[in-house]
Amino acid sequence: MNNSLSYPPARLAWTVWGLGAALYLFAFFQRVAPGVMTAELSIDFGLSASALGNLSAFYFYSYVAMQIPTGILADNLGPRRLLTWGALVAGLGTLFFAFSGSLTLAAIGRLLIGGSVAVAFVCMLKLANHWFVPRQFALASGIALFTGIVGAVFAGVPLHLLVDAFGWRTVMAYSSIFPIVLAFFIWFMVRDDPAEKGFQSHVSHQENIDKNPWARAISGLVVVFRYRNTLLLSIVPGGMVGSILTFAGLWGVPFLTTHHGLSKSDAAAVCSAMLIAWAIGGPIFGAMSDRIGQRKPLYVLGCGINTLCWGLVVLMPALPVIGLITLLLIAGFSSGSMIIGFAYAKESVPTKLAGTVSGVVNMGVMMGPMILQPAVGWMLDRGWQNEQLDGVRTYNSAAYQSGFMLMVAWVLLAFIMILLTKETGAKQVEV
Repeated sequence: MNNSLSYPPARLAWTVWGLGAALYLFAFFQRVAPGVMTAELSIDFGLSASALGNLSAFYFYSYVAMQIPTGILADNLGPRRLLTWGALVAGLGTLFFAFSGSLTLAAIGRLLIGGSVAVAFVCMLKLANHWFVPRQFALASGIALFTGIVGAVFAGVPLHLLVDAFGWRTVMAYSSIFPIVLAFFIWFMVRDDPAEKGFQSHVSHQENIDKNPWARAISGLVVVFRYRNTLLLSIVPGGMVGSILTFAGLWGVPFLTTHHGLSKSDAAAVCSAMLIAWAIGGPIFGAMSDRIGQRKPLYVLGCGINTLCWGLVVLMPALPVIGLITLLLIAGFSSGSMIIGFAYAKESVPTKLAGTVSGVVNMGVMMGPMILQPAVGWMLDRGWQNEQLDGVRTYNSAAYQSGFMLMVAWVLLAFIMILLTKETGAKQVEV
């Protein structure tokens, strides 16, 4: 390394990283978009609740499957190539979804979208490692979650208004322009390392590319599960994230409109507010955990509050609207405690396995909505009383209660699991 070179200017570093963050924004947009299009999708494809939940979950099927491969591909291909191809495929998948003439084709579109945008988060972290000084890494991670939530907010009231005005297919088709254009900006402006633009890298050593990365990934997976915290910390966030994305990302709007008298716009705004509360809660819980030098107490507190809130929402269907919304916002905020899990898991295994365990925890995070969205739909169909409104199935309060009990069961399990974890004291485990 030539020490006479200067580090990249902040504006350039944030621009490079920001283009990766833009794909993450689109990922969150697509993650929760079906929540305000439930009626339109149900009519177009003749969907039951379980079929709608499954269609939405196809995004998560491929997203989860790509978590481990993405880390390996980012190391071997580099973030620039991976982000470029990810953005292109996301755009094509969105077009495929928009013009699909059958449920099967729509599911393939969702599958393409989920698998392609799955590269965004890992690539953002890798770019941050090379382009930012170490003290900015945590800031970049926090802004990453905020950027994602911005995408989710766009998939709330703004998307609802556009779908009402132009139809879901037209809106989805036009939204595909964003990732396709983004792919060209990434290709021409992003570089894997500042050295490619004549600046000094923040990585102090040349990274060695593993000649057999797939074998190492498999062996790493085997080893990390020998540590008790790994399994526990991969189950816990699935309950909290699964619940908030199942409610705010799919079933919340129809539930709030049919059983609490909210307009579709107001219901979408409540769901967006839950996601914003989640985004605010994450950095607060993370900072407090760093400050006290412990992981378990605040994670237990967050899980406990989350369990209580969802339990009250589901078991007390006659709650006044203001009370219901308050509980939903607190549930969203307390879900932010799951951010502690990444540091907690990383500290629970040897340093060389930190990347592997992070991928395992992130898979656990996304398995929550992947399982709960179709499972809640299946429970809704079981309780369906052959009622329809404007050609769309409607479900009574008992059906929603039975479906949402699955969410309560998982967050309760999460609370029990977090109690069983071993505190790290915010220090890396010694081998």
